[in-house]
Amino acid sequence: MSAGLSPEASFVPGSYRDRSARVFVAGDQVLRGLTAEAAEVWQRLQPSTFWRQITAAGQVVPTQESADCQGWASARGYPLVLQHERVPELSWPWEWSFSMLRDAALLQLSLLQQALPAGFDMADATPFNFQFRGANPQLIDVGSLRLRHEQGIWEGYRQFCEQFLAPLLLQSWKQVDFQPWLRGRMSGIPLRQLSGLLSWRDLLFRRGAFTHIWLHSRMAAVMRHRGGGGGTAALSTQMVLNNLQGLSTLLQSLKWTAVDSEWRDYYETAEHASAHEAEKSRFVRAACERVRPQLTWDLGCNQGRFSRIAAEWGRVLALDADHAVIERLYCSLTGEASDSLSRQRITPLVCNLADPSPAQGWRLSERGSLESRSRPQLVLCLALIHHLVMGSGLLLEDVISWLASLQAPVVLEWVERTDPIIRNMLQQRRDVFADYCDERLQAAVGRHFRTVTEQRLSGGSRTLLLLLPLSAATGGEA
Repeated sequence: MSAGLSPEASFVPGSYRDRSARVFVAGDQVLRGLTAEAAEVWQRLQPSTFWRQITAAGQVVPTQESADCQGWASARGYPLVLQHERVPELSWPWEWSFSMLRDAALLQLSLLQQALPAGFDMADATPFNFQFRGANPQLIDVGSLRLRHEQGIWEGYRQFCEQFLAPLLLQSWKQVDFQPWLRGRMSGIPLRQLSGLLSWRDLLFRRGAFTHIWLHSRMAAVMRHRGGGGGTAALSTQMVLNNLQGLSTLLQSLKWTAVDSEWRDYYETAEHASAHEAEKSRFVRAACERVRPQLTWDLGCNQGRFSRIAAEWGRVLALDADHAVIERLYCSLTGEASDSLSRQRITPLVCNLADPSPAQGWRLSERGSLESRSRPQLVLCLALIHHLVMGSGLLLEDVISWLASLQAPVVLEWVERTDPIIRNMLQQRRDVFADYCDERLQAAVGRHFRTVTEQRLSGGSRTLLLLLPLSAATGGEA
C-alpha cells in the first residue's frame, strides 16, 4: 500500500479512548496514529534498553514505524504511524480463566516495574491492553506507555484493582466466577461493592483485603466528597515500586481450585471417553490432513486433546463453558516450553455456546462478538451436540444451522439415544426432546452439509461425521 493512499483505512471502534494513539486498520495491517506528543514519547521509547528488553521477551506486540497511510493519518492529526503485528484472534477478559487473568495482571505489574526505573510509566492498567497469542499474554497498547515524572501518582492503581485484583480475589476467596461480573460491567468490579462482600475476617486476616480494597475504597470516597479525584498526593518512584511489588506478591499467592466442575476429570471418570479416544484422534487427524486449517474451533474442548492435534496445522481456539476445564488446559499449556507448538497456537477461552460473548460497549462495536472476531476453517464438535440440545434446550435444527453458518467443515460426533450418557441425562429430566433423533439429524445435515466421511465408533451408539457446507461443496472440495 503506498503512502498516503489508503481508502480502506478506518479507525478501530474500541480505540476511541486512545485519543493520542488511535488504532486503525488498512487491509490486513494494524496501524496506530500518534499525535505529536505521543510521537515524542515513541522517539524516546523505541531506542531505550527497556523497549528492547520487553520486545525480546515477547511481552509487547512487535511494533515498527510505517509510512503506510501516513497521509490519511496526518489529515486526522497523527503525524507518525506505527505498525503492529496483527494478533490473529482477539479475546476479552470475561472469556479468560483465573490464571489467564492473573498472568495478564502480573505482566502489567512487571512491565511497570521495568518501566519506572527507565523513566517511563503506563497511562492505565486495564486487561483490554493485553491479548493472548496462544497461551502467552502480550501488551498490545503501546500507546499506554508514556514518560514518567519523578514525583507522581500511579494513575492506573484504581483501574488495576477494579479490573484485575477484585475479580481475582472474588474467584479465589469466594469461589464466584468473575466472568459474568466483567461481562456485565466492562469497567470492572467497584471496590465499594467488593468490600460489601468481604467479611471482617477477610479484612483482618487476608493479605491485601484491607489496604487495596477497603481502605482504597474509603479513601476514594473521601476524595470524591471533597471534590478531588481518587488521590492527588505525589509518590516517589520507589514508593510506587514498593506498591507494585506488594501487589505482585499478593497475586502470586492467590490460588483457585474449582469445587463444582462436572467436566474437569472427564477423561479419568468417563469410560467411553478413554475407550473412543484413539478412534476419534485418528478421525480428527485425517480431517485436519484433508482440510489443513489455519484456524480451528474446538467446541467443548475439555482437556484439549483434539486441540493439540489441530495445532499441528494451525491456530486453535479451544472453547468450553466449564471454567475449571479451561483453567486446567491453560495451566497445562503454560507448563510447556514457551516455544512449544501447542503453547504458541492454542488459546483456551471460557465460552458457553448457548450464551456466547455478544457485541458490547459503545454502539455495540467496542468489543466484538466471537463470530465477528474469528472465522474458523475447521470446527470440531465432539461429544457436544447432545449437551446443547438436552442440556441447554437448543433445537437440533438450530444447532446444525448455526454450525453451517460458520462456513467451515465440521467434525461432528453424533450420540444416539441408546447411548448410556443419553439415558442417564434423561433420567434427570422429562424427555421433551423429540427433535433429537437420527431422522431429524439426517434431515438437518442434508439441508446444510454434504457428508464426506462417516465412521461408527466401537460400541455402536456413536458416529463421527466430516461435514462440508453445501455452499463450499458447490465451489470445490475443502
